[in-house]
Amino acid sequence: MSTYILWHNAKCSKSRAALELLRDRGIEPAIRTYLDDPPSADELAAVAHMLGSARVLLRDGEPEFVALGLSREELGDDALIAAMAAHPSLIQRPILIQAGAPASRAVIGRPTERLVSFLDS
Repeated sequence: MSTYILWHNAKCSKSRAALELLRDRGIEPAIRTYLDDPPSADELAAVAHMLGSARVLLRDGEPEFVALGLSREELGDDALIAAMAAHPSLIQRPILIQAGAPASRAVIGRPTERLVSFLDS
């Protein structure tokens, strides 16, 4: 059996839409308000691994992105993960994590159509 966890920001319309979509499909995820309960570097690394890289987790429109020089391509996943752990506003939203058999996986729910594809696969 799978468990769903939604890294959620209630102030974000995309995050609210993701939660509504999940509930419409009969899925009540565990909700992690990641700005109030930031993921650890290890948790970020695990999700980055599921998604393919830490860079896809970054919100490049945040002031911290520019201030910390995170656009530099030479920065590796460790540096990006450390920045997101210290500044959780840099983390994309929403992120849906499916934990369980046969393997854990994750998707960024922007646009929400990604969630549909993820849930249907």
